Amino acid sequence: MNIKKIAEMAGVSVSTVSKIMNNYSDVSEKTKRRVLDIIEQTGYTPSSSAKTLATKKSNLIGVIFAGELNVEFTHPFFVEVLNSFKKQMGVLGYDLIFFSNEKFINSGDYYSRCLHFHVDGCVIISGQQMEPAIQELDRSHIPCIGVDLELTGKKSGYVMSDNYQIASKVVEHFYLLGHRELGFIGSTADSDISNRREAGYVSAIAGFGLVMNPQWFVHGDDFFEPSGYAAMSSLIHSGDLPKAIFAASDLLALGAVRALKEQGLRVPEDVAIIGCDDIEACQYTSPTLTTIRQNKERLGVLAAHMLFDLINNQSEGGSFVVEPALIVRESCGSGLSR
Repeated sequence: MNIKKIAEMAGVSVSTVSKIMNNYSDVSEKTKRRVLDIIEQTGYTPSSSAKTLATKKSNLIGVIFAGELNVEFTHPFFVEVLNSFKKQMGVLGYDLIFFSNEKFINSGDYYSRCLHFHVDGCVIISGQQMEPAIQELDRSHIPCIGVDLELTGKKSGYVMSDNYQIASKVVEHFYLLGHRELGFIGSTADSDISNRREAGYVSAIAGFGLVMNPQWFVHGDDFFEPSGYAAMSSLIHSGDLPKAIFAASDLLALGAVRALKEQGLRVPEDVAIIGCDDIEACQYTSPTLTTIRQNKERLGVLAAHMLFDLINNQSEGGSFVVEPALIVRESCGSGLSR
């Protein structure tokens, strides 16, 4: 049974059946009743593809982990944001479909995939070494929301935490604890988020009248624990350590702590550490990690509502910047002073 057969049995056109199934008002009650009776008698349920053709909507949202180096499902921060996004999109009546960044059909671009699967919109998770296909999708007619990724297309928007405020809170906390020799562990030079946090950090250091030492600013290959370990190890082997270090992610911070402990150095007595994200593991490490909490649930919910509004032409994009919060734990505690 299909929509064409229903139309034949009711003596109406396929478009009339489609209108009735989608509650259009320009069909007589008599015709509507006849068609609905036939649908009930036959037990007809339209397939998802038939619904998509009839309504021009699939109720599918594409999920893209952007960049040649991307976080996929391995970064706790983005997993929590995406889980919040998924739940809210479910409430709004949408399902998610995940795209890889491997080649697809002929061209391998995201735009072709979106058209192929008739997605209503996309959420794009920030990564590193961004593909040109992301820019193409941003410029297209398909509604897109970036998470920690600034999108500027006519049908796009983005959500992120205030990275300058993140850095400012870190420097202020260090300063009030008496730390004046400050270092930084970031990701690669092409990471927009790492660069924003580093720029905010440098600006805040200058704002407090402190002198920045470039030798204490080191970078890893990504935001993960092994990169933090390698970056901290290079600082240790240089023989010149700052008194406090801000790591651009919690995982980088945890790697730094591991490197310090392996060399017999104490955290926070020898070097204080602050991370960023407030992933769950921060509460259970030794020492527990002082960090900047990004409101992951709020970021996900905001991304969902913004994308919903773009899909339904209720907004013209824009951005939301979410305020972070300092979470003080043992790696840079409030009781420590010089």
